[in-house]
Amino acid sequence: MSQQLPVVETFHSLQGEGLHAGRSAFFIRLAGCNVGCSWCDTKHSWPQSSHPLQSVDSLAAEAAAAGQAGAAFVVITGGEPLHHNLDGLTGAIRTACTLPIHIETSGVDPLSGTPDWITLSPKRHSPPRAEVLRACHELKVVVHEPNDLLFAEVAASQAPQASWLLQPGWQSEKGQQLAINYAQHHPRWRLSLQSHKWLQVR
Repeated sequence: MSQQLPVVETFHSLQGEGLHAGRSAFFIRLAGCNVGCSWCDTKHSWPQSSHPLQSVDSLAAEAAAAGQAGAAFVVITGGEPLHHNLDGLTGAIRTACTLPIHIETSGVDPLSGTPDWITLSPKRHSPPRAEVLRACHELKVVVHEPNDLLFAEVAASQAPQASWLLQPGWQSEKGQQLAINYAQHHPRWRLSLQSHKWLQVR
């Protein structure tokens, strides 16, 4: 029998944030997260046992169908997807289709699977592993207050290979102003906005 994982939802939409914002993507949202960010907009994904198990083969089949419908890549998100070993899921996706695989993680767990792109969104209260910092392709730090900018620079110093992004906390006017001002005066950093929320796109 193939591996099963707790799944909150799967859907085909547009990537709303980061360097790939605006591109067609198929999302697999896995359940379970113990990072506990107070501003999290998917807190319903935290309790793993509240969500049904689904086989990695069926998830891969959904990804392949989304690819036929125009998805440019697969996004494995959460929750915190790396709470689970993703070897089986990424292997099944690669067998089913040729879509690139992206993972969105806070970096608190060891890497698993074979992602083509790692989006690391580290958290001050639960810092990421050094291995994930070294491996990530984009570093996306959520900004609510000045200390978040200090944390962002510390994280960036350990991820020189990545693109660096500052993302204002949703509906945080202070975070928005801080991120805009910082990106304006620090050219390695760029602003990331949650465009799917502004446009009310899933």
